[in-house]
Amino acid sequence: MTPWLLDTGPLVAALNRRDPDHARSVAALMAFSGSLLTTGAVVTEAMHFLSGLPGGAETLVGFLDDAQVDIRDCFAPLQLHAATRLMKKYADTPMDFADATLVLLADETGCDHIVTLDERGFRTFRFRSTRRFQLVLPPP
Repeated sequence: MTPWLLDTGPLVAALNRRDPDHARSVAALMAFSGSLLTTGAVVTEAMHFLSGLPGGAETLVGFLDDAQVDIRDCFAPLQLHAATRLMKKYADTPMDFADATLVLLADETGCDHIVTLDERGFRTFRFRSTRRFQLVLPPP
């Protein structure tokens, strides 16, 4: 089974019961039996968004551990430069750093399935020049 890339939005929504996208994020993640792949930037962003919730950081770490999420480093100078170029290229969409690292991870792995709430972005972004992402989260 093809791994799924995991973006910040559904990760945070799945762990925050008050999030409007909680139910569909949990449903999609629970139904998936394959492996999840993300970047350190996504984890950092999720940690920030969950920091205001009691036990948010611990819940995030517990989920990442229990789900055995493969977290890839994205902070080497070569990756930072590549991410900056992508963010400039997609500035009108816009693309943030975490999004750029997921596109770079797709370039590296060939993985095109992504769990994201950023439909506009990941319908626009391309990897390996022309490949499109397959959005796996059902519409609201």
